[in-house]
Amino acid sequence: MPGPPRLLDAAALLAEVVDDLVVRTVRDTHLAWADRFHGGTLHRGLASGVYAGLGVGLRATSRGLGALGEGGLGPALDDTRSGRRVSAVVNGLIGDRLARERPRLAVPLAVRRDGRDVPLLPDALRVAFPAASGRVAVLLHGLFESESAFERHRDRVGHTYAETLAGLGWTPVLLRANSGLALAENGATLAALVSDLVQHWPVEVERLALIGHSMGGLVLRAACAAAADGEQPWTSLLTDVVTLGTPHLGAPLADGIGRGARALSRLPESAAFGRILDQRSVGVLDLVRGLGPEVPPLQHARYHLVSATLSASARHPVGWALGDLLVRQPSAYGVPGRRARSRPALFPQADLLHVPRAGHFDLLNHPQVHDALRDWLGESAVGEQGPIPRGSVRGPG
Repeated sequence: MPGPPRLLDAAALLAEVVDDLVVRTVRDTHLAWADRFHGGTLHRGLASGVYAGLGVGLRATSRGLGALGEGGLGPALDDTRSGRRVSAVVNGLIGDRLARERPRLAVPLAVRRDGRDVPLLPDALRVAFPAASGRVAVLLHGLFESESAFERHRDRVGHTYAETLAGLGWTPVLLRANSGLALAENGATLAALVSDLVQHWPVEVERLALIGHSMGGLVLRAACAAAADGEQPWTSLLTDVVTLGTPHLGAPLADGIGRGARALSRLPESAAFGRILDQRSVGVLDLVRGLGPEVPPLQHARYHLVSATLSASARHPVGWALGDLLVRQPSAYGVPGRRARSRPALFPQADLLHVPRAGHFDLLNHPQVHDALRDWLGESAVGEQGPIPRGSVRGPG
C-alpha cells in the first residue's frame, strides 16, 4: 500500500507542470511571435527542437522523482507546516486533476488532529478526542487552505475558534479537504464523513454545528443537501450552520479569471497564457456560480452568516464594490444583486454579522467572530424557550 505523499512527489509534479505549462507557454508564444515577424521555417524548426529537448528532460525528471517518492524516500509533505501549505494550494489549483492522475498528492477529506488524519473508528476517535463532549462543532476551511488556516493571527488574537468553542463546551473537529474538487462531490463525501463521525463518536452526540470559511461554507451546504436527500439521521442533530465570507451566490474574482482566460485566448501570441488560467480546478469554477436556491437551507437549523468589507461601512463604494476583496456582502448573505431584487433572500431568517475594515482571510480568526460564536453557540443560545431570535444584524452595515 503506497505511503503518504513525499516532498519528492511534489517535486515530480513541479517538473511536470514546468513542462506542461511553462515550457509550452514559452514555446507557443515564441513561435507565434516568430511567425508574425519572421515567417521562416528554419527558425521554427530550431526553436521547436530546443523546446522538445527541454520537455523530454523534464518528463524524465518527473518520472524519476515520482518513483523515488513512491519508494518512501524523503520527508512526507504533512511533516511540516510549509509542506501542508504547498499541498493545500496545489490541491486547490488542480485537485480534480490530481485525483485522476496523481492520487498520492490528492488529499482525502479527513478529520485532522495534530497534523495527521484521524480514522473514523471508535478507538481512534477516543484517543484523538479524549475530552469529547456531546456537542460537536465541525470546521472546514476554504479554497487553497487546510485546517491550519484557522490558526491565522493566533499570536495577535490570543486564541482560535476551536479554543473558543472548547470553552463553550463544544468539541471542535477540524477537517481537511481537496478544495479543487466539485462542490457536489465534496459535499457528498462530507455528508458520509459526518455520518461516520456521529456514529463512532466516543459519546452520544446531542448537538451538531457546522462552521465553514469561504468555499468551506458551500461544501457544508452541499453536504446538508446530500444528507437530506439520503435521509441521513445526522441532519436531525444539526442546530447551527456558520459561514464566514462564503460566496453563496458566487465570487466575482473566480469569474474574472475565466474572462481573462477567454480574452487571452483570442490572439496566438497570448493564447498560451490563457491556457494557464484555464488550468484552474473545477472547485474554482464552482465558485463562479456558488449555490443558489437549488440548495435550500435546512428548515430546522439556524444559519449565521458573516461578511467583511475593506471599508468601515458596507455602503461605502469600496465596501459595496469589493466586499472583503474576494467576496461581496450580498453574496456572503445570499442576497441577489440589484438585477434580481424580486427574488427572495436565500437565508431569510439568518443571523447576520458584518465585520468592518477586514479582508477575506481575516475572518479565519477575528475577535468579532469570537464574540458572535459565544452568542450563537453558548449555553444561553438554546434555552427553555427554544432558539434565539433569528434575523438579527450585528456590526455596522
